[in-house]
Amino acid sequence: MLDYAALNALAAVVREGSFERAARALNVTPSAVSQRVKLLEERTGGALLVRGQPCVATEAGQQLCRHFERVGMLEHELRDALPALGMGGNERERVTVRVAVNADSLATWFMAAASAFAKQEESALLDLTVDDQDHTAERLRSGTVLAAVTALAQPVAGCNSEALGTMHYVAAASPEFVRRYFAKGVGARTLAHGPSLVFDRKDRLQARWVRRICHRSIETPRHWLPSAHGFLEAARAGMGWGMLPASMAADAMRAGELVELVPGSALQVPLYWQQARAAPQLLERLRAAVRAAAASGAHALR
Repeated sequence: MLDYAALNALAAVVREGSFERAARALNVTPSAVSQRVKLLEERTGGALLVRGQPCVATEAGQQLCRHFERVGMLEHELRDALPALGMGGNERERVTVRVAVNADSLATWFMAAASAFAKQEESALLDLTVDDQDHTAERLRSGTVLAAVTALAQPVAGCNSEALGTMHYVAAASPEFVRRYFAKGVGARTLAHGPSLVFDRKDRLQARWVRRICHRSIETPRHWLPSAHGFLEAARAGMGWGMLPASMAADAMRAGELVELVPGSALQVPLYWQQARAAPQLLERLRAAVRAAAASGAHALR
């Protein structure tokens, strides 16, 4: 039988990033957390953590953390089904569900799913990790999340994949920016001069659009701006051009505050929901909330 107090300590260190923060979360001393993790490592015969700032789990540590989270969900369901068991008598104990989602989904349709799930499951908490849609699946592979909104259709090992819909992105900028940088048209020369807006170093949407328009890669000047709503405001303010979710840019385009650089050149990014197979019912209920939000958020996903 595994020592679940030790597993709880390991999961807390991975979640919080350090022994000190894990100790505060568990209301014990850092030395107690360290001892529990050390005993678990001695039992498994290998390192479970890479000590650093932050601490991260090894592959074996990730497997144990996934197991601990699933056990927590199963106990959550058991408390609901058999309340007389008590399960330690802590009625306020909550289980945390870790999910990776791309910033544009979070800024448009995903919050409807998160809020619906939170209202339905008051004893569950969500831990949302924001990453590029082309990279959220890596979070599943590493075991740092149990579910993800991803652009990857192929199921990650041990997961199911379900289509949610397609996000449409338009290359847009303010009319003043277009007059300043693209008065002679949108092409390789002008794109190499006009600053673009890029979310982070993983964001390849602008580069994909440029390749489509120019049939080759072009190095563009870049503003780095890791905020979905800040991205929109920067484009409206004339800071640069960027790939914006069509649903997010719609009002500004109707008002004439933004214009599409090349009409009819929208990029389409299919999105999928991936989660562990044989998932606990709690995760299945989150999946249902995500499906409902994706279906009703037709302005964002088509």
